[in-house]
Formats: sequence, structure tokens, C-alpha cells
Amino acid sequence: MWKYEKKLEYPVNIRNKDLKMAKYLITQYGGSNGELAAALRYLNQRYTMPNEKGKAVLTDIATEELAHVEMISAMAYQLMKGATPEELKEAGIGSHYAEHGNAIYPTDANGVPFTVAYFATTGDPIADIVEDMAAEQKARAVYENLINLTNDPDVIAPLSFLRQREIIHFERFLDLYKEYKAKGL
Repeated sequence: MWKYEKKLEYPVNIRNKDLKMAKYLITQYGGSNGELAAALRYLNQRYTMPNEKGKAVLTDIATEELAHVEMISAMAYQLMKGATPEELKEAGIGSHYAEHGNAIYPTDANGVPFTVAYFATTGDPIADIVEDMAAEQKARAVYENLINLTNDPDVIAPLSFLRQREIIHFERFLDLYKEYKAKGL
């Protein structure tokens, strides 16, 4: 079903350690508006879409969201690479280190672990697509906030790419929404 190319969708080459940015960024991995929640939401919703086109749109976007999980993970890891336990503690992520060492773990920026309560499926195509459009707009807003929290071009470039993909996903969902509404679904 999928062809996996062993490279990131957009290159991530962060040269400067920034533990505070890593703490903020992790929210797009495991937070309520993050990539993992989006991927799982769309993978679950695809089964109740009324036609193959809807199933394909949700599958395509969900797959891309998984690629974004991979990018966020790479970014967080590179931002924390080589950090000492003392540096992690000073950056406010000592508790993360205590539980997970230098591993990436899905939480929001406050350390709240990922939960399936972050995504919804109703079985109603219109309700689910409206939820998906809102999710893409919230993710876009978070990316804009993250961009505002750094001046590192190595961080801004992939964040800008990810922000733009949220806009594209919103447009794809909007097109599907309009089609379904016109068909009276």
C-alpha cells in the first residue's frame, strides 16, 4: 500500500542545540493539534467515507502526516543532541529525561502525554471533514507560533514547509467537503 523512501519529506539539518525549542516543538508530535493525532484521526475516519475518493484523500493525508511525525521527531532529536542531564533539567525537560532519557516521546509542550482523546471520528463524513479542516487550521497556527519562537533558519525552514502542508491539506479537505455537500451527503 505504501512505498517508504528512507529519507525525510523535507530535509532536517539542525546544527545548533536548542533545548527550549525542542520542548516547544514536541507539541507537534504528541500534542492535541499535532501530527500523530492527525494521522490517526484520518486513518480511522477513512473507513466511513462514502466513496473511494474520500477514502483516498484521508489515506493520502494520513500517510503524509506520518511523514511529518518523522520530521518532527528528527527535529526534536537534533535540537536535543548531545544535551547533558543538567542542560535538560535547566531547559525544563528534566522530567522527560527521567522517564525517557534522550528518546522522543509523544507529549505536548507541557509534558502531557498523547491520548486518543485528541482525535474524533463520528462516522458522519461531513462532521469528520469539518473536524479535519479545523485540525489543519489549528496545526497551521501552532506552526506559526513555533516559527515565532525561534530565529534559527535551520528550524524555521522545515517548520515553514510543515505549515504550508497544513494549508494544502485544509484545501484538499475543503474540496472534498464541497463535493459531499453538493451531493447531499
